[in-house]
Parts: sequence; structure tokens; C-alpha cells
Amino acid sequence: MNKRRKLLLALGAAALGSPLTAHAQPQGKVWRVGFLSVVARPNSDEFGGFGAFPQGMRELGYIEGKNLIIEWRFADGKHDRLPGLAAELVHLKVDVIVATGTQSISAAQKATSTVPVVMTGVGDPVGFGFVKSLARPGGNITGLSNLNVDLGPKRLEMLLAMVPKLSRVAVLVNPANPNHTTVLKTIQAAAQKSRARILPVEARTPQEIEDAFSIMTRNRAGAVIVSADALFSQQRRRITELAAKNRLPTISVNRESVEAGGLMSYGESRAEIFRRVSTYVDKILKGAKPGDLPVEQPTKFELIINGKTAKTLGLKIPNSLLVSADKVIE
Repeated sequence: MNKRRKLLLALGAAALGSPLTAHAQPQGKVWRVGFLSVVARPNSDEFGGFGAFPQGMRELGYIEGKNLIIEWRFADGKHDRLPGLAAELVHLKVDVIVATGTQSISAAQKATSTVPVVMTGVGDPVGFGFVKSLARPGGNITGLSNLNVDLGPKRLEMLLAMVPKLSRVAVLVNPANPNHTTVLKTIQAAAQKSRARILPVEARTPQEIEDAFSIMTRNRAGAVIVSADALFSQQRRRITELAAKNRLPTISVNRESVEAGGLMSYGESRAEIFRRVSTYVDKILKGAKPGDLPVEQPTKFELIINGKTAKTLGLKIPNSLLVSADKVIE
């Protein structure tokens, strides 16, 4: 009887204790995601496409401060800071690193072979050695590639349609960007089939951007293709000001440049890119191996035109571009 009484008391205590024990356990995993970019930290009111990443994570059930911590790391345009920032994220034991831009991806790759990396902003991930193939990445890196190298000729075509009698087109490139040699070659090859001559102009720093526009005006460039680059994105307002001052029509990669006053942009939506990045992170956090997740290439591009800028420059938007435009800013 004493043994039975002791057993009942023990069971009762266990029953009473179990809710307390359950309450004391963590309510759920708090995921830590690193975000690495070479650009300067955007202002809160111009977070641009980056803001679509936490938004996409929220839509998938990850709430910052509840079950998600995002460790933002920006190199302020200084490439030599990227290795240290990447190592810092690894030291923090993040569950995934989001790396945007070729240099950032390279820094993450050198910092770790085990932490999953979701990449974006690279034109040739196979050629740079980030993945074995697009279909089967094979290592700890996957994500999205871009087609900015291939879109150069299309941007040239749009400028030629927009600007009558355009004969000389400047192409703003950054020699520190490993993609730009190929970008320039594709544009020069396309120009051979048109009436335009190409003027390559280099800029590695904000001051060199100022100098670049002086070179353009001295050489009588009639328009500018602004290549995809972290520096140029960071300096888009100054580039727009210089283009306006020198009455140079521009075409760039993303809509933020057009919203800042540039004439046109043609490329992927940055917001859409970072929403797609969030789906990769979600799959990895749920157990998928990055090496098994195929690299996506863009399938949708947007053409944005600033109608006000076109009027200021005395340009009439041709119907061929009007019907193709996703948005005309007035």
C-alpha cells in the first residue's frame, strides 16, 4: 500500500510539473542570418531592394526580434573590409549568410566552407568558382545569378531608340569590378552593328566619377550606360546630378536610379531579387542543402522611364519604349 501511494504521489507530481517544464523550454529556434554587402548601409528612407529581404522573411513566418536576427554588415564601398566582415559573421555562428555582389560572395566563400551562403548579384557564378553548375551547385553556396553582362546590348539598343542621331555612347565601368571587362566587350560588339561608337570611361572612387563625366563631355558623348556596380549604386544621386548638369541621357540597372532622376533603367527588380533570396534562406533553415538547390536566373525584367527627365532633355519617348515600359515616372 505504501508503494502504491508513493507511485500515485510521484505520478501526480509529474503531471503538475510537466506544464512548468514545457513552459521553461525555448518556444522556438531563433535563427541568425548574416547579410553581407560592399555598399554603405542605406538610410532608413531609401533601404531600396534590401528591405524586401526582411519583408520576404516576414511573409514566410520569420519575425525579427522573435524568431529571427539579421546581422547586417556593410563595407561602405571598401572591398578590403569584406574578408573581416565575412569572418565576423562566421564567428557569430550565423545559420546562413546572404552575400550580394561578386566581391562579397568571394569573401564569404573564403571565410567558410560549411555555413550556407545564398548569393545574388553575380553574373557568372560558375566562372567565378562559386558553384560547380547552376543545376547542381554542389557546395555550400547557391542563390541567384544575374544577366547584367548579357543586358548591355539591350540597354544600348534602348538608348539608340530614345536619342535620335546618337553617335557616341559612354560606358561607365569600374575596373575593380570583375564583371565589367565582359560587360564592355558585349556592348562594343553590339555597337559594331549600329551607328554608335563606344567610349569606355573608368571610375573606382566618387572623385573618379566626377572626373569620368568631364572625360565624357570632352569627348562629346551623347549618352551614358551606367554599369551595374556597388559604387555606382551608392553614388546614383551624384551620377544623376552630373548627368543632368551635362545634359546626358542615362540608362542604368535598377529603378532607384530613375527615381533619383536618371532617364531609364532596364534590369531585374531589386525588391523581387531579395524576396526570392528569402525563399532560399527559408528552404535552407528548413533543412535543404545549398548544394542541392539549383541557382536561379532571372526571367522577368523591368523598364522604367523618367518622363520628366526626358522632357527636360528635350527627348520624346518613342512608342516602341512606351509600350514596353513597366512604369513611366511623371
